[in-house]
Amino acid sequence: MPTNRQILFAISSISFALIAVALYLQHSMEMRPCPLCVIQRYMFLAIGVCALVGAIGGKVRAATILALLAAFGGLVTVGKHLYVIANPGFSCGIDPMETMLNKIPTAEYLPWLFRADGLCEGATDTILGLAIPQWSAVWFVVLTVLLGWTLLRHSRAKRA
Repeated sequence: MPTNRQILFAISSISFALIAVALYLQHSMEMRPCPLCVIQRYMFLAIGVCALVGAIGGKVRAATILALLAAFGGLVTVGKHLYVIANPGFSCGIDPMETMLNKIPTAEYLPWLFRADGLCEGATDTILGLAIPQWSAVWFVVLTVLLGWTLLRHSRAKRA
């Protein structure tokens, strides 16, 4: 049975790998990220950083709770993204959210990672039968379940 630290390392690795896949799709396949895609990147990054800090620093409970909050934020964001794709008239393309996201320091200093310049309703290219936001939803669910399980295991271990 893996330890909580090993699970957090795995969660962190998965999160960072998903960011790497997003960058590959953006720069090699020329799929421009939309504002909701960029917010999902922030959530995956937050999950990865919190999980890594929890695994290294030993603050499993606090780090897992913070990562779980980011995972819930990702679920909400990807839910909105899937709604936009299902209802093409509802767009989040060139709007105040994009302008706001592109003006924060991370987007200005790391535009190759955090600049939003695509249309949310255009994220319909598929990989293995699922659109990118659908894959994102799958991974947010997987990470949420793993984080919840880790938190539950940690709580039970403290009581025993």
